Amino acid sequence: MASTTLVLGGARSGKSRFAVDCQSPRARVTFVATAQAGDGDMAQRIEQHRAERPGHWRTLEEPYDLVPRLRDACAGADAVIVDCLTVWVANLLLRGDPDDHILKQADELATLLALHPAELTLVSNEVGLGVHPATEDGRRFRDLLGFVNQRLAAAADRVVLMVAGLPLIVKDVRA
Repeated sequence: MASTTLVLGGARSGKSRFAVDCQSPRARVTFVATAQAGDGDMAQRIEQHRAERPGHWRTLEEPYDLVPRLRDACAGADAVIVDCLTVWVANLLLRGDPDDHILKQADELATLLALHPAELTLVSNEVGLGVHPATEDGRRFRDLLGFVNQRLAAAADRVVLMVAGLPLIVKDVRA
């Protein structure tokens, strides 16, 4: 049976590299990217991430409608990586989606995890350990992403917290 993994960590903690490195070299992997190149810095980050992935992997870009796109991606792959939920939640907030709609999407994603449609790895930032956001929007984002992460951590088979490039296993129901 396929398993599901949620990889959490701070900025530059090694989350994406860990998610990539955990895949079998021969697996048919689909990478679902949620970022959009809105400026030069983001375009550079996207290119850097692309360069770190094997060339034979399939990449799908989906900034908003993650759950249906993920269902499709799982149907044709041995493994799927979603990188990252942090950007996905930010995209939905910037589009003007209300909190309850975003949490409903997270619940639908958690339901999909329970179906074990493929080896599925989700990447997200753990933003609750940092500085208290100075703005109402910042606090709303931090809190909402925390609730999304909680829902997905509860549904995932495995939760890994990346700290300074090192994986700490928080949960592993497979063990």
